[in-house]
Amino acid sequence: MSETIRVLLSEEEVDQRISEVAAKVSKDYEGRQVHLISVLKGGVFFTCELAKRLTIPVSMDFMYVSSYGMSTKSSGVVKIVKDLDEEIEGRDVLVVEDIIDSGRTLNYLLEYLQNKNPKSLRLCTLLDKPERRAVEVHVDYTCFQIPDEFIVGYGLDYAQKYRNLPYIGVVELN
Repeated sequence: MSETIRVLLSEEEVDQRISEVAAKVSKDYEGRQVHLISVLKGGVFFTCELAKRLTIPVSMDFMYVSSYGMSTKSSGVVKIVKDLDEEIEGRDVLVVEDIIDSGRTLNYLLEYLQNKNPKSLRLCTLLDKPERRAVEVHVDYTCFQIPDEFIVGYGLDYAQKYRNLPYIGVVELN
């Protein structure tokens, strides 16, 4: 079985929207430092682009949380593969994710992080599929709401391929 990729959001559309969201985040955190937690692997592309556009002081850490494996469907089992390197107690934390689908992974992750007593905890995502929610998750900043299709590019992958695409595409299996 092979696949083709159909462009859903162009590089220019993604770039423009990240700039808009970064301006809102910068305004909301004005006068404070925000600690970005990038959810690996896919979130690193979006996190870096967002961080470059923020006008406030930024620190950064990374977590690797998995629920997909090599499939296009979430397994529903969430595991922390890589935990934080720094403490977040008393810090303003913004979790940066590439995509929110069922909500299971982010629900688990946000609860886990809340137990570490940050001053504030918010969520920012490049892509959101609200119609796929199995668990409700409050998203503070969303770049795009998208239809229920399997998405790649800008950090998102299909079996570890296509992360490097500079746009958001839909995988179409042939």
